[in-house]
Amino acid sequence: MDGSVRGERPYRGRFAPSPSGWLHLGNARTALLAWLRARALGGAFVLRVEDLDGPRSRPEAVTGNLEELRWLGLDWDEGPDVGGPHAPYLQSRRSVLYAAALERLAAQGLTFDCYLSRKDLAELASAPHGPAGAGEGAYGAAERARNVALTAAKRAAGKAPSVRFAVPDVVVTFDDLFAGPRSYDARREVGDVVVRRADGLWAYQLAVVVDDAAMGVTEVVRGADLLPSTAAQLLLYAALGAEPPRFAHLPLLVDGGGERLAKRRGSLTLRELAAAGVRPERVVGLLAHGLGLVPTPTELTAAELLAAFDPSRTAFPEARLTDAELAWLGADA
Repeated sequence: MDGSVRGERPYRGRFAPSPSGWLHLGNARTALLAWLRARALGGAFVLRVEDLDGPRSRPEAVTGNLEELRWLGLDWDEGPDVGGPHAPYLQSRRSVLYAAALERLAAQGLTFDCYLSRKDLAELASAPHGPAGAGEGAYGAAERARNVALTAAKRAAGKAPSVRFAVPDVVVTFDDLFAGPRSYDARREVGDVVVRRADGLWAYQLAVVVDDAAMGVTEVVRGADLLPSTAAQLLLYAALGAEPPRFAHLPLLVDGGGERLAKRRGSLTLRELAAAGVRPERVVGLLAHGLGLVPTPTELTAAELLAAFDPSRTAFPEARLTDAELAWLGADA
């Protein structure tokens, strides 16, 4: 299966934060590059909030993340605060679309109820012979067989199942704009993916595909940590008869120890930096340096960076925040 985008469509980029906390510098780096590409290519830029996970989503972070991005100097053409032709832009209000997509998959015989708990899956993964033919973490033949064996008893006990998408026996290939050519064996490396959780919440894999397709997104710029999700999403695009976007996975921004940034590190969130008196021009300059767009950290606005941005550039380094760079970032705070 070839997941490459065919044909030209009007450019539509997006950034889709999850409001589980404040945006850290790594989130800001991805948002900045997505915005730069959309603006430099004369396309639309969409802001969508991925607030599906009710227990983890923080209401104050929904508006707070938008404020952080505006503080950075970014704007958008469509979003929860400005509206647009594909509203609503909050995933928590788009359940009807996800339900329709799930019905379409089910009508094709591509879904099944899964009664395996995390404990069941962990026990299978640690069994002496392991799941035959399955890759690390992939839900494959062994899991399907175990699920069938447990289904009657768990259904009788009133346990609610999750719903999984049964992946076909194909190899998924695509050419990532930043990461280059990729190939995944669907059965061995991807496995059957959850599309609706046992608690009734919609799973990320289904929601992101449905929303990007419905909103006409043609390019997705996101962190390289999501690269493994792409094959599963391309299979869902194909099953739903939707045209996929071009994917561009950006190497991650890491701390001095090589660890990826996380929202729990409050001192490196845009909210905390702003509260400490750090100017947005310093943040933009530091991020631009980490992207290889300027030789040294230099204060500049997002608009100034856009004026010199070349959208033909597709090679970006993994950026490591050094103590010297962090000192420069907060030098005048």
